[in-house]
Amino acid sequence: MASSNDEELKVSAPQRISFFGKLRAYFFTGLAITAPIAITIWATLWFVNIFDAWLKPYIPSYYNPDTYLPFRVPGFGLIFALIAITFIGALAANLVGRTLIGMWDNVLRRTPIVRSVYKGSKQIFETLFLQNGTSFQKVCLVEWPRHGVWSLAFISREIDGAMVGLEKGRTMYAIYVSTTPNPTGGYVFFCDVDDVIVLDTTVEDALKLIISMGLVFPDAPLAPKSELKQARKLPPAKKPSRRKAT
Repeated sequence: MASSNDEELKVSAPQRISFFGKLRAYFFTGLAITAPIAITIWATLWFVNIFDAWLKPYIPSYYNPDTYLPFRVPGFGLIFALIAITFIGALAANLVGRTLIGMWDNVLRRTPIVRSVYKGSKQIFETLFLQNGTSFQKVCLVEWPRHGVWSLAFISREIDGAMVGLEKGRTMYAIYVSTTPNPTGGYVFFCDVDDVIVLDTTVEDALKLIISMGLVFPDAPLAPKSELKQARKLPPAKKPSRRKAT
């Protein structure tokens, strides 16, 4: 009996972590803290240096602080780019600027090869940044890639079925399902409005969930929107009948 009690005490006693085990835990804790900071700093400097390498050679020397200072000032090219972009936007707000930009737009649209790149990139930036464009409207759940498996998706827009070659008057959603961890790759498909559950969450929180491979959930639950809480549930999948062999 004494030996069995000793064995129980050994099992119930907490295991001691070795010195190297503690060092390993400390290392990974420090890595989880410092790695995001280092990556953020590196990405910021890389972005700033790209603009500096592109634009600083075109800045007049008397405007460039590198001419007067014994060290290089990072980010001046980026500041110059922001000022130039803002000036072009202000120029497009008046009649003369719209006319000049329209002439340049027509030249690019009629140039072979260049027009395909220009038209596609223009549509993307107008969609993302201009008020007359449309970005992702809502976040939703959709049964994809098969029945019974739910995927987090984005509603691009509401369309009529005739727009994609289906019957006219059929209300549908254009759905984008992104891949993990790269949300820029994914699939676009069209489905009926009743087959989609719209969620009460933001596009940013949904992107965090996708990029983190399901590890980072938003603080609030991904609850359906209040007006769709009584939405029609999809019928369960029919199980294939098993016929007895005769």
